[in-house]
Amino acid sequence: HLDYDNSENQLFLEEERRMSFTGFRCLEISRWLICGLIGVLTGLIACFIDIVVEKVARYKYEAIKQNIERFTEVGGLSISLILWAVLNFSFVMVGSILVAFFEPVAAGSGIPQIKCYLNGVKIPRVVRLKTLVIKVCGVICSVIGGLAVGKEGPMIHSGAVVAAGVSQGRSTTLKKDLMIFEYFRRDTEKRDFVSAGAAAGVSAAFGAPVGGVLFSLEEGASFWNQMLTWRIFFASMISTFTLNFFLSISHNNTGDLSNPGLINFGRFESENLNYNLYEIPLFIAMGAIVLGALFNFLNYWLTIFRIRYVHRPCLQVMEAMLVAAVTASVSFTMIYFSNDCQPLDSEHAEEYPLQLFCADGEYNSMATTFFNTPEKSVRSLFHNQPGTYNPLTLGLFTITYFFLACWTYGLAVSAGVFIPSLLIGAAWGRLCGIWLASLASIWADPGKYALIGAAAQLGGIVRMTLSLTVILVEATGNVTYGLPIMLVLLTAKIVGDYFQEGLYDIHIKLQSVPFLHWEAPATSHWLTTREVMSSPVTCLNRIEKVGTIVDVLSNTSTNHNGFPVVVQPSKLCGLILRSQLIVLLKHKVFVELAGSRLTRRKLQLKDFRDAYPRFPPIQSIHVSQDERECLMDLTEFMNPTPYTVTQETSLPRVFKLFRALGLRHLVVIDDANRVVGLVTRKDLARYHLGKHGLEELHLAQT
Repeated sequence: HLDYDNSENQLFLEEERRMSFTGFRCLEISRWLICGLIGVLTGLIACFIDIVVEKVARYKYEAIKQNIERFTEVGGLSISLILWAVLNFSFVMVGSILVAFFEPVAAGSGIPQIKCYLNGVKIPRVVRLKTLVIKVCGVICSVIGGLAVGKEGPMIHSGAVVAAGVSQGRSTTLKKDLMIFEYFRRDTEKRDFVSAGAAAGVSAAFGAPVGGVLFSLEEGASFWNQMLTWRIFFASMISTFTLNFFLSISHNNTGDLSNPGLINFGRFESENLNYNLYEIPLFIAMGAIVLGALFNFLNYWLTIFRIRYVHRPCLQVMEAMLVAAVTASVSFTMIYFSNDCQPLDSEHAEEYPLQLFCADGEYNSMATTFFNTPEKSVRSLFHNQPGTYNPLTLGLFTITYFFLACWTYGLAVSAGVFIPSLLIGAAWGRLCGIWLASLASIWADPGKYALIGAAAQLGGIVRMTLSLTVILVEATGNVTYGLPIMLVLLTAKIVGDYFQEGLYDIHIKLQSVPFLHWEAPATSHWLTTREVMSSPVTCLNRIEKVGTIVDVLSNTSTNHNGFPVVVQPSKLCGLILRSQLIVLLKHKVFVELAGSRLTRRKLQLKDFRDAYPRFPPIQSIHVSQDERECLMDLTEFMNPTPYTVTQETSLPRVFKLFRALGLRHLVVIDDANRVVGLVTRKDLARYHLGKHGLEELHLAQT
C-alpha cells in the first residue's frame, strides 16, 4: 500500500523547520511547473496516438474498400473478408503480444488501476515508463485492429504515468536521475500529481478540462483542497490546448483550435435538437434501460472465466486474435447481407462509403457503422439526417456490437470502454428516436435520442454521474442538454446499482484489491475496532537488536509494512515503516558504529528519497553475524505521533480516518497507552457491503 500520511519523524521536522518562506514559495512554483509539464506531455501523447491511428486506419480502410469494389463486380468477395480479417488479426496480435508478454498491467483502460492508486493501493508496475510505452503502442494496435474499443480510456492511465514520472525528476526504468524535484519523492506528493495526470488524460481524450478535474475528484482522490483543484485544472487546460494546437498543425490548419479532444462529437446546434419538458420523462425512461447492468453482468462472468482458464500469455494472445477475426467476420457479414441503401449526396458525406450491391449513387448504410473508426461512427449516429439508417440496421448493429464490446473488454490488449459504450447507446437511442418519430412527428430528430442513449449506456456501465455529465456537456459543446444528461446518468446509476456494481468496481473486486469506498458499509455501526483489528501485533523496541529487526522483516508469513515502536511494558512511543527499516539496515545505522561515524555523514531524508519508490528487498541486504548482535536506535526515524484509536471506536469512524487521511496503519491502544492491535486497509476491506448486509469480501480467484 501507499503511505499518504507523512511520517513526521525528527528528520522530517528538522528539514521543514530549516526551510525558509522563499523555499516554500519555490516548492509551490515547482508544483505549478510540473502540472504544466504533465499537461504538455499528456497532450502530445494524445496527439501522437490520434495522428498514427488516423493515418494507418485510412490506409487500411482504403485498401479494403478498393478490394471490395473490385471483387463486387467480378465475384470472390471472400478474398476481401480474408484481407480484412488478416489486417485486423495482425495489428491485434502485435498489441496483444506486447501486453501479455511484456507488461500485463497495461491491459484494459487502466482506470481501475489508477482508481486504486489514488485510493492508496499500490498496484505493481502501474506507473512505470515501460507501462506507458506499451499502453500507447497497444492502444494504437487495438483501434487500428478494428476491435470494439476506444482510445480515450487509456489516455487517463497514460496521463497518470506521465505525472508519476515527471514529478519525481528521474526514471528508475532508464536509471536516469536529473536531480530535480527531489522534495516530491514521497507518496503524498506523487498522489497529487497522479490526480493531475488522470485529469489531463480525461481532458485530452474528451476536450473536457472541467470534466477532467471532476473525474479526479469523483473517481480517485482521497484528499482534496483548493490549491490542488487549481493545479489540476491548469494541467487539464494545458493538456487540451497542447492537443488542439498540434492537431491543427497536423491538419494543415495551424492555429485553428477546433479539435479540443480525441473524440469530437461535433456541434449540437441544430434547431431540431431542442427538447420540450414532456420529453424529460422519456429521457429518464431511457436511463432506466438496464443494458449497462447486463453488460457488466456478462463481463463479470467472462472475467471470472478468464481468470480461471485464460491466464497464460499465449492463450491471452490467441483469444485476442480470435476476437479480432470474429469482429472482422461479423462486420463483413452484417454489411454483406444488409440492403439498407442510402443516397450519396452532400448531406451524407461519409468517410469510406461502400457501394457493395447498392445502385449507383448510393452507399450501404450498415457500412457507416462498422466500416469506420468507432469515434467517426458515434459522430455519424449523432448528426446524420433523419432517415439515414433504417430501424433493422440499428437494431442488428446494437445487438452485435453489444456482445463484441462485452467480449473485448478484459482482453490482453490496451483498450477503453468509453467509445464502445457511447456507440452502442447512440445506436439504440437513435432507434428509440425513429420509433417515437413514427408515432408522432413532434419528436422529429433522432440525433438527440442518440445522445441520450449514449449517455444512458455509458452511465449504466461505468456509473459515473457528476464528471460524466460535465464531460458529455463539454464534448457536445451544448449546455442545453446538461439537465437531461444529468437525469439520465442518475437514473442509470440508481437502476444499475440495484443489479450490479459499476464495471471498474467489478474489476477492482476481482483483483482482490483492498479498495475503500467513500462511505463505510451502512450496517457497520454495530462493529467496533476490536472486531476488525489484527492481534497480536509485532512490535519493536525503541532500541532494538539488529538480528530481531532482520528476522521480523524476513518473516514471509506476516509481511507487515508498519511496526509500532514501544518502550517496556508495551507502551506506544511511535510507528516505523518497513521501507525506513530497510534503508537503516542498508546504511548500517547501528548504535555501536555511532562513535566511528564521526567521519561519516549523518543519515538524511535524501537517503530515504533516493531509495524511493523501489526499496530493496530485505533478502538483498547482507547483515553479518557480528552485526546481528548490534543495536539500532529508532528514536530519530520513527513517527512519534501516529494516529491511534481505542478498541471501542466504531468501524465508520475508523473507516473515515483511513479514507480521509489516506492511512495505511492505525494503532489500537488501551487506556494505559499499551498496544493491543493494529488495523490495516485489508482488515477494513474485508467488510464489504453485499446484497444481504455485511459479508466477507468475495474473492473470485478461489
